[in-house]
Amino acid sequence: MWLWRLHPRQRGTVARGAAGVHTRVLTGKGLRVNATSSKLTVFALALAPALFVFLWSTGWISARAAAPHADPLTFLATRYALAGVVMMVICFAFAAPWPTSRSAQAHAMISGVLLHAGYLGPVWYVVAHGIPAGVSGVLAGAQPLLTALLAPWLAGERITRRQWTGISLGFVGILLVLQPKMMGVELATLGSMRWLLAVNALGMVSVTLGTFYQKRFIPSGDLRTIAALQYVGAVGATVPAAWLLEPNHRLDWHWEAIATMAWSVLAISIGAILIMLWLIRSGAVSRVGTLIYLVPPVVAVEAWLLFGEQMTSGQMLGVGVVVAGVALAVRR
Repeated sequence: MWLWRLHPRQRGTVARGAAGVHTRVLTGKGLRVNATSSKLTVFALALAPALFVFLWSTGWISARAAAPHADPLTFLATRYALAGVVMMVICFAFAAPWPTSRSAQAHAMISGVLLHAGYLGPVWYVVAHGIPAGVSGVLAGAQPLLTALLAPWLAGERITRRQWTGISLGFVGILLVLQPKMMGVELATLGSMRWLLAVNALGMVSVTLGTFYQKRFIPSGDLRTIAALQYVGAVGATVPAAWLLEPNHRLDWHWEAIATMAWSVLAISIGAILIMLWLIRSGAVSRVGTLIYLVPPVVAVEAWLLFGEQMTSGQMLGVGVVVAGVALAVRR
């Protein structure tokens, strides 16, 4: 074998990576296999879902903190623009390779419209215009179900009976967590908000299709440049909507708004999104979608810690049910 033709000092240790393939590194003393990179990959894949859920959950907290200081679409358009600038700087600083074809660039921008503008825009807009957060949360909880239903058709993924059990259990847990917020919502109120509910549902469809689009049309390429192009698409879609629907373009640069914007750009629009894109590329779309189930329970805990919102025993039970459901659904 090639390894044993080397000088004894040039021989390395063969280690099988997380994907079941050998990772070879060329060094000055010969060709050897690097086990450290494989261990780091395994560790990153184990840590990434928890970090993604935490960062993504803070988006709901950010929306609440930004509401007194900004119109929702104006805030989001500014956030996308700033995130795009930061990503551009990162890309040029590290000489990240850009997609060479126009179609690849277009796919990245379209995915940005679906994952960012088409999702957060409707959700932030309807919450700002009176949709109860609990109702919006239940609609958000339907995303993993929609993802599982579409996965066999759009991604060729097989959803097992165990995964279906976990997905269904997770949705039950979401209802338990959000039940106290739903108690004060009257059916007559929801009936008068049909169009807002439709807009909210459109946001769920958009982010679901966005994950499939990302998996299908952007299977390779540098995630940094892809994220930068996504924000070009998101800005292009959000600015006209903000111009038409928010004539005052309110954005009060109060210190709380500045802090919220900084966190939204760096932690969510860059940190959480890059993790999500990596998870989509590294695994099944249905498993990534199921992680969304963990967001409302984490938001409930964060609201309890930061804003003093009460958590009932039923909500705590719901958190446990969600965690059990997600564990079933994502277990390989």
